[in-house]
Amino acid sequence: MTASSRAATVLVGVDDTSHTHLAAAWAAAQAQRWEAGLRVVHAVEAEDDKETEERVTEAAAQVLDDVRRRITAAHPGLCVDTVLARDEPAEALLAAVPDAALLVVGTRGRGGFAGLLLGSVSQKVAAHAACPVIVVRGHPDPDVSGAVVVGVRDERDEPAVRFALAEAERRAAPVRLLHAWRPTGGAGPMVPEVSRMDDERDAHAALLNHAARPVAEFPRVHVGTELAVGSAAGALVAASNGAGLVVVPRHPAGRFGTRLGSVVHAVLHHAECPVAVVPTGGDG
Repeated sequence: MTASSRAATVLVGVDDTSHTHLAAAWAAAQAQRWEAGLRVVHAVEAEDDKETEERVTEAAAQVLDDVRRRITAAHPGLCVDTVLARDEPAEALLAAVPDAALLVVGTRGRGGFAGLLLGSVSQKVAAHAACPVIVVRGHPDPDVSGAVVVGVRDERDEPAVRFALAEAERRAAPVRLLHAWRPTGGAGPMVPEVSRMDDERDAHAALLNHAARPVAEFPRVHVGTELAVGSAAGALVAASNGAGLVVVPRHPAGRFGTRLGSVVHAVLHHAECPVAVVPTGGDG
C-alpha cells in the first residue's frame, strides 16, 4: 500500500467534553497536511429506555454537528465525514481503524491531576490500534510546528523514525532522534571505568545510527541525533517542552508486560505536546 493511499482518512474520536474541540481542530489540521479526508466518530452506548435513547441520540448528533461546523468553518476545503457509533468509545474507534491511516484522540484526565492523567479511551486505543495514534496533549496550536522528537530504543524502531521524518517533512520542521541509556558498569557508589563508559556509549551510538537509516529517504529534513544518559521517559518528557510532536514506538508486549511499556505510558501522561504512538509490528 502506498503512502498516499494510506493517508486517505484521518480518524478522530470526539465526546461531549470541552477538550474534544482541541483534538478535532488538531486532527483537521493534520488531515489537511496529509491531503486526507477526516472522519469524526462519536460513540454512545445503547439505552434500554426508549425516551432516554432518543435524548442520548439527539445530544450525540448535536455534538457531531457542532464539531463538523467548527471544522468546516476553519477548513472549508476539507472533506469531513461524521459517524455516530453504538458502542463503547474505545471499541468504536478501534473498529474504525482498518479504514484509517491515523487515529487522533484527546485526553480526559480526572480530578486535580487533569493535566497529567490520560483518559481510559485514549490509553486503550494507543495500546491496541494497528495504525499510529496521536494523543493531543497540552494546549497546542495545530498550525504551529516545533521540532518532531522521536524516542529510539533499538533497531526495531525504524517505523517510528520513518513516521517522524514524514511528519516533519510535511511540517517543514526538524527532527530530533533521542536515545537514552543507563550505564551498566559499576555498583552502588562506584563509578564505571571511563573506557567501559566509552565502549557503552559507542555501542548505543551505533544502535541509534542503525535505527536512523530511514533518514536517507528524507533529504529535505534536518535531523539531529542525541544520546542521553538516564531515564528515557524523563528525557522525552523534557524534550517535549517546546516540541511540536513527540513520537514513541510501541513494541510488542512481553510475556508479563503491558501493551504500553513504561516509557510510552509515562510520556503519554506527562508530555507537554501531542504524542504519536507508532506500532512497530508483530503485536497484533
